[in-house]
Amino acid sequence: MFRLRLLPETPAFEFLNKMNFASGLSVLLVIGSIGLFFIQGLNLGIDFRGGILIEAQSSQKVDLAKVRGSLGSLGLGDMSIQSFGTERDILVRVQRQEGDEKAQIVAINAITTDLGSDFEIRRTEFVGPTIGAELAEKGVLAVICALFAIMVYIWFRFEWQFSLAALIALSHDVITTIGIFALTNFEFNLATVAAILTIAGYSINDTVVVFDRVRENMRRYKSWSQPDILNRSLNETLARTVMTSITTALALIAIAVFGGAVLRDFALAMLWGVAIGTYSSVFIAVGIVSRFDLSRSDDDNSVPIPEYEREGKI
Repeated sequence: MFRLRLLPETPAFEFLNKMNFASGLSVLLVIGSIGLFFIQGLNLGIDFRGGILIEAQSSQKVDLAKVRGSLGSLGLGDMSIQSFGTERDILVRVQRQEGDEKAQIVAINAITTDLGSDFEIRRTEFVGPTIGAELAEKGVLAVICALFAIMVYIWFRFEWQFSLAALIALSHDVITTIGIFALTNFEFNLATVAAILTIAGYSINDTVVVFDRVRENMRRYKSWSQPDILNRSLNETLARTVMTSITTALALIAIAVFGGAVLRDFALAMLWGVAIGTYSSVFIAVGIVSRFDLSRSDDDNSVPIPEYEREGKI
């Protein structure tokens, strides 16, 4: 029976030899992401900057160019019109209009009238600037609280060195994800905040699996050097990490392709998160842990280094 094998049966990759290169790459990614955030900024959605969102469905295939030209002539300012789901569905996003709530209602009526009877208005939302600022503040607070809670959990479950490594790795994932949104100009909204929190959960899950194996091997292979133990732990969990990432990525690709515009940005953020989370679990979290002298248990259950690991380094 044919079995797909993506990795050697007994991998013996020398991960720690690549840590300096990985550290340099990560520093560049973080600096670049911070630079893009301050120079280019994020394409904030209506959730954060306020505005009008209208979802409509036509009785026939929508000519987006014609709709854009027609609605653009209304003079309502910054406007985004895109299809989603099927070729008959559109999303209209309009900047917040000057004035009070009545001004927003006038704009909504103007749009619905211009679309005409061929379109059925299925959803209308308006987010004011005060609510948008509050949502942005709570979004940032949610990410910070999640990172802090994860740090405390890792601290109690392992040691403070592991907690520090996990926090730095997760911060790396969050910052680079924000950098990707600044680079691509994808809309940054509440769904993106949910994606960032999901990325943090996915990444820490991988990291905890590796940390568990490191702690187990620190007790089992007392005669080994710490770099050998860390390399073995990474190799033993590598197959699980790779297969989990691939199967998750396949599901996210399907969402990005068939989910339409509403789910596309979320799926793309998650795809990046799966890739960067896997990378940070292997190279960032363990790389930082390798800088510390980890404690070992007092029992003597030393196991010799296998021959294939002593001679077959990759």
